[in-house]
Amino acid sequence: MERLRLIGGYLRRNVPLIIGLTILLVLTLFTIIGYQIIDPKVDPYPLAGPASAPPTLNYCPRSDPECENTEPVAYPFGTDAQGRDLFAVAVAGTWMTMQIGLMAGVIGLAVGAFLGFTSAFYGGIYDMIVRWAVDVLLTVPGLLLLIVVASSLGETTINVTGMGLIIATISWRGPARVIRSQVLSMRERSYVMMARLNGMSGMGIIFREMMPNLLPYLGASLVGAVTAAIFASMGLAALGLGPLREPT
Repeated sequence: MERLRLIGGYLRRNVPLIIGLTILLVLTLFTIIGYQIIDPKVDPYPLAGPASAPPTLNYCPRSDPECENTEPVAYPFGTDAQGRDLFAVAVAGTWMTMQIGLMAGVIGLAVGAFLGFTSAFYGGIYDMIVRWAVDVLLTVPGLLLLIVVASSLGETTINVTGMGLIIATISWRGPARVIRSQVLSMRERSYVMMARLNGMSGMGIIFREMMPNLLPYLGASLVGAVTAAIFASMGLAALGLGPLREPT
């Protein structure tokens, strides 16, 4: 109970966190409930042609008596020129965009954490190569790198999985640099030296001694990486380099 009170007090002091969690909860419920209503294999995609397009949402003033005799609206968001149910597009697009963000964020953070931990702990030529690669890639705008990679693959090969992997190619740079700087200071601390004297392996020290101390940063970094990946996917989609056959 004491821990729950501490969590409640922390949430009350962080209104932006409550707002963010509420938005995430609303989007999650919208996706879960929406998938119980739509047919995800049919509704979000174009139909055969204009002749098969379902009716769009009609608007009329409440004072008009004809509004009382209208049929129930089957498509609350209406349809587009291709006959797609826009409600189904919103439901499927929300989930697929979350997939892109989670995939790119998790992969990018995992790669960045591995490179940051190992390069700082072992040092030498390996650390020099990783540091050089991170410094060089950080000078290049991320959106430019994404455009080059996405355009080189071609429009037909990019799907949700491909988009997540493309964005993951640049998501590791920031975590790698920050984690490396943290590990450089941690490796000289007394508990790390004691672990070395006890014969613990390098990977054992990294996973058992160092990583638990960086879990708060890793959690915050994951949230930031997922958010950045979602915005990056939106930018590529606006440029026409996103998945063409799947709504996002």
